[in-house]
Amino acid sequence: MRDVFLYGSLGSARVLEQLFGPVRTEAATLGGYETLALKNSVFPVANPSEGGALDGVLLHDLSPAQADRLAFVLDVAGAAPVPCEVETAEGRTLTAKTAVLPRAAERAAAEPGAVDWNRLTEAAIGEILSYHGWRAPEAVRAVLMMIMARAAAHVAAAHGTAADYRSKTPHEAVEVAQMETPHQGFFLTRSYELRHPRFDGRMSPPLRREVFVATDASIVLPYDPRRDRVLLVEQFRMGPFGRGDAYPWMLEPVAGRVDAGETPETTAHRECQEEAGLALYGLEKVSAHYCSPGDSTEYFHVFIGLCDLPEVSQGRGGLETEHEDIRTHILSYEQAMGLLDSGEAEAGPLVLALLWLAKSRDRLRATA
Repeated sequence: MRDVFLYGSLGSARVLEQLFGPVRTEAATLGGYETLALKNSVFPVANPSEGGALDGVLLHDLSPAQADRLAFVLDVAGAAPVPCEVETAEGRTLTAKTAVLPRAAERAAAEPGAVDWNRLTEAAIGEILSYHGWRAPEAVRAVLMMIMARAAAHVAAAHGTAADYRSKTPHEAVEVAQMETPHQGFFLTRSYELRHPRFDGRMSPPLRREVFVATDASIVLPYDPRRDRVLLVEQFRMGPFGRGDAYPWMLEPVAGRVDAGETPETTAHRECQEEAGLALYGLEKVSAHYCSPGDSTEYFHVFIGLCDLPEVSQGRGGLETEHEDIRTHILSYEQAMGLLDSGEAEAGPLVLALLWLAKSRDRLRATA
């Protein structure tokens, strides 16, 4: 794999730097293909298309080490290098190899506008390459959805939110002397040695800080404003179990990871269908917030999901493929509010969603 044609975000300058370091490139075009943006993909893939054309870069004389790094990334992504003929800007036709994801059209498409592909590919390849040389590609591929979701959360965080009262000191002002990854698997932890600007204008002394690197999540409290009732899901939870809680089964809103290529709203609709078989006809945003900013990157998008709820009080939900064992409960508004008084509402997003519902209930019922 000495001469390679790369396209889209896979051929962006910062991604090429991560993959290869210094490398000789020239502009080129691949005919007969188009890009297809897929959910949970490392990059938009080349899909055969009559009359299509991909603009990209041609890389010459990759070293064995460079070729090995690219082969590892492609293997993890489920792509294969296939021979192709590309045309350079000078009109020369050359034979090279390019990355094609087999049966790409059978995979779910990414939501338009949900992905900054250059940033997403850069973030994802950085984590993928951290496994190179010590973990088999198939083992990394098994957690690729989590890698992509972490990368998507990283990209989303770069946009920031309001800073009317808090410090506008930027992320780049923090000096990182060292970063390690004590645990890499389905979940990820990072350890930093850093210094940050203090409020008195000086830099802090060197600090050792650890963080659990999670994903963004959508959390939905389904509410039927016409019948004035809510749906909750119940399942075994490791947090309460690990703490030693006497009853480690929790009542919660519907929740799920925001996958790469999804918006939080799309995730909200998908998770309600998967966990409870519900089709929402509306979403009301409650909040977007960090759940535990002292030690976790996890970010919650909380919604009230407007829907029609059936008469049954209990049901079953969840995906067998994800080993989910979920029981659903339909409670009247008064019963749900009673959970706040009894203390049975112990999940923070449930408490928040119920308090927001109490504030907005009259408006939602009046317009139902």
